[in-house]
Amino acid sequence: MKRSAINLAYRDALACFTRHHWALPPNARWDITDFGLGDFSAFGLTLINLATEPEYCEKLMFARRGQTTPCHTHRKKKEDIICRAGELALRLWPAQPSAPPPPATGSSIVVPVNGRPVALTAGSPFGLSAGSRITLVPGVWHEFFPTSAECIIGEVSTANDDLHDNLFANPEVGRFPGIEEDEPSAVRLLSEK
Repeated sequence: MKRSAINLAYRDALACFTRHHWALPPNARWDITDFGLGDFSAFGLTLINLATEPEYCEKLMFARRGQTTPCHTHRKKKEDIICRAGELALRLWPAQPSAPPPPATGSSIVVPVNGRPVALTAGSPFGLSAGSRITLVPGVWHEFFPTSAECIIGEVSTANDDLHDNLFANPEVGRFPGIEEDEPSAVRLLSEK
């Protein structure tokens, strides 16, 4: 990713959080990624780690319509994905799908939505409105994307390990982007030590 694209994504997310009255912690830990696919407008996500503890993690995320977080699962992490503002769609699969993942397969998967079990059709988009949450356990493959112009997404989970816990359906996906320095940095990223 070009540094200029990272800087723009940072400013866009910060403006959205401000409009929605999300106060960020001091020294927020920003993470902006194109998942190594080179197309942030199609596969992009802006994240902030709000809490990173041995037992739990909390993240705040921002995405625009057209940006998909690619299909993945976790080895250990259990997470709640929460739509905080806007509208969010998810597609789920009970086993690893092909890359790119297929649309509706006809099989079903049962997951808690707002704390109650709901049967969903694997591969079909399922919408979350602001305030709603879905609980995902290891082995549930998922991708998500806004259906509104922009979306603020929350995540509360067990301990987070971005380097070792993410399994992507597409083997070309990388969790952190390579960075091409074309202007000074507006924010230091989590991946920059």
